[in-house]
Amino acid sequence: MSREKVLSLLRERPGEYLSGEAMSRALGISRAGVWKAIQGLRQEGYVVSSVPNRGYRLEEGPDRLRAGELAGPLAGCLVGRDLLCLDTIDSTNTECKRRAMAGAREGLAILAEEQTGGRGRLGRSFQSPRGKGLYLSVLLRPPLEPVQVTDFTAWVAVAVCDGVQAACGVRPRIKWTNDIVLNGKKLAGILTELGLESESNALEYLVTGIGINVNQGPEDFDPEVRGIAASLSQELGRPVRRTELAAQILLALDRMYAGFPANRREYLDRYRADCLTPGNQVQLITPVSRQEAYAVAVDDDFRLVVELPDGTRKALSAGEVSVRGMYGYV
Repeated sequence: MSREKVLSLLRERPGEYLSGEAMSRALGISRAGVWKAIQGLRQEGYVVSSVPNRGYRLEEGPDRLRAGELAGPLAGCLVGRDLLCLDTIDSTNTECKRRAMAGAREGLAILAEEQTGGRGRLGRSFQSPRGKGLYLSVLLRPPLEPVQVTDFTAWVAVAVCDGVQAACGVRPRIKWTNDIVLNGKKLAGILTELGLESESNALEYLVTGIGINVNQGPEDFDPEVRGIAASLSQELGRPVRRTELAAQILLALDRMYAGFPANRREYLDRYRADCLTPGNQVQLITPVSRQEAYAVAVDDDFRLVVELPDGTRKALSAGEVSVRGMYGYV
């Protein structure tokens, strides 16, 4: 724990020296404890310089998802006030639900270096290779009825676009309803799951999970998805620091949740601006059928309005159907 706190202090003062005495006072540990934490960080690959009478300065470090990297930027936030950074987990969403049922408080964010059973919408798997992507889930407990959170994933999609833009300088788009795309390829997916009280059907918790392809190369994607998936590093032509991206995503989620559901019109307008599905010929895919349609608009309930070949129109809800481009992914 001291190691994470020391790392957080050093991250808060980029380019500056921080004395062992100052860290000792701030953390309530001995100077020997500070030195031991510094040595531990160095053994993990962090480059920490030291100058007599000036202290320690963090020069560089590995791109690891850990509390010491994220706690500083998230100070004062509800989302991420509790951080659990894991090496390997079956699914961050599954672990988040386990902890929700055990009484974890709202705002818990779980991140993992690797998922062995990453999940997407409609039971699909999400490839989660070690150290390549950003895999995170957040536990929320909004005092709302289940019907009031049916469009929450759409709000999350806008927040993810905000976070990617803040960290990387490019704004991705949204393929209705929950896929984040960049240059026509899938960059990220979002899975929101609810926990309901069995007798009253009241909302107990909401878990939203986000998986982002960050530093994958083509070889990291299975052949069946290689043609439609891409990573930020592939599209930007440079590696992306996952810790910076994680911080910006969590900050964007915190801002979004602070206004949920009061800022509905704002996020509906922003979702419409980011969504690239309307105006395209699409395929409506269910487990038993595949139908051609034309995507017309996103309505006031975040549903996709499509026009069928016979001229009739219908509004699709997220759980009903998967939407693909007629001649490709988008």
